Amino acid sequence: MTMKWSEIERSVKFIDKKGIVDFEVKAVEIDSRKITPDSVFIAIKGVSSDGHTYIPKAIESGAKAVVCESFPDTLSNDIAYVRVENSSIAAGILADQFFDHPTRKLKLVGVTGTNGKTTTATLLYRLMKSMGFKTGLLSTIKNYIHDQELYTMHTTPDIISINKLLKDMVEAGCIYAFMEVSSHAMVQGRVAGLKFAGGIFTNITHDHLDYHGTFQNYLYAKKSFFDSLASDAFAIINKDDKNGPVMVQNCKAHVLYYGLKTMCEYKGKIKANTLQGLILDINGVEVHSRLVGAFNAYNFIGVYAAAVQLGFDSTEVLERLSNLMPVDGRFDTVYNAAKKILGIVDYAHTPDALMNVLDTIQELKNPEARIITVVGCGGDRDKTKRPIMTKIAVEKSNLVILTSDNPRSEDPNQILDDMVAGLEVEDKKKVLRNADRKEAIKMAASMANISGDIILVAGKGHENYQEIKGQRFPFDDKVLLEEMIV
Repeated sequence: MTMKWSEIERSVKFIDKKGIVDFEVKAVEIDSRKITPDSVFIAIKGVSSDGHTYIPKAIESGAKAVVCESFPDTLSNDIAYVRVENSSIAAGILADQFFDHPTRKLKLVGVTGTNGKTTTATLLYRLMKSMGFKTGLLSTIKNYIHDQELYTMHTTPDIISINKLLKDMVEAGCIYAFMEVSSHAMVQGRVAGLKFAGGIFTNITHDHLDYHGTFQNYLYAKKSFFDSLASDAFAIINKDDKNGPVMVQNCKAHVLYYGLKTMCEYKGKIKANTLQGLILDINGVEVHSRLVGAFNAYNFIGVYAAAVQLGFDSTEVLERLSNLMPVDGRFDTVYNAAKKILGIVDYAHTPDALMNVLDTIQELKNPEARIITVVGCGGDRDKTKRPIMTKIAVEKSNLVILTSDNPRSEDPNQILDDMVAGLEVEDKKKVLRNADRKEAIKMAASMANISGDIILVAGKGHENYQEIKGQRFPFDDKVLLEEMIV
């Protein structure tokens, strides 16, 4: 794909231009390492590095145009320089232009919130596929261009990668695309320039304060997604979350609410909640779901609401949703029928998510059965939630084994020290610790010896690796749990 630089740069509101030249643009990049001849390099000030320092390297690699927030000290006559107020936003606009406006050619729906993003986006993707539509997905677990599975590293990729993926979806014939939108992505401008047909808000709880600093900053990062929606878009909001209405205070989109506890356009009621699934009443219609737990009832209703807003028949949507399986690593179960021991793998890595999963297990388990929870906290992430996670696990479990999650650059034992900080003497009697995650899961399996016992392995869910000191090692909670209890 090529396009004249003069065609692309006019789409951006600039402060100043220098060394104006025209050429056939062959690529638009924000990573200087990816620059090839006749590229445009956009210098972005990131969290850990400043793209402006890589301008000389980009030019050396063949960049013919540079978009930046401040001009370099030395300018080349044969390079086009464009100075803008915000390079991240400019990157989104330029990428949208270069890849020929992909979000004007398919319907893109964004899902944001602390918990439930992956389940909601994935169920929408599966729902549209079940209806016969070619569909795209950008999620924490996997990216898909209809049936083509793609590797994913981040909840929300960079804006260049997003636009390229969306262009590929359009070329593959996709009509719909569903995308998780993280708070980091909003702050860093990683969805700038995209046109969303709609947005879904699941909930907001304690998370990512290491990055955002305060809960208020985190909230406004999420809110900015809804502020950006156009008047012809829809906003589906969980009204039972007290911050739901806050999300849409300045929203131009058509706002609709869903929930279980309050009056709203999409009102649900849980009629039955078992380990086999849910029976829900949604706006007076009974429907069965293979999803488990009240938290999944919200996800189910949010998906239903979005599908109806996309123009689909409500009856058909409910029929098809009732047949969809849970998402990998979300209340994923392993059962030993002989011993009657149940293992559950769940991605719960925030206090609220862990509480939701444990509340569901407590509600569904046999009275005499015990809950054995294996849980850790990720390294180089929000440290304030560590003792909170432990407290929740202790209060809602019979036994807790604290272990390593993805320690990244941190010492796993220091993370465990942070997790036990503040525990009462009585609480500590229920807590064991083993920094070797495999051994911790093995301990839990050996201790589950009462009929009906439930082992929860929380925090990593779908992940098939463990990240230690910059390296990713093969590791799969569900595979290990299957080996140890079945």
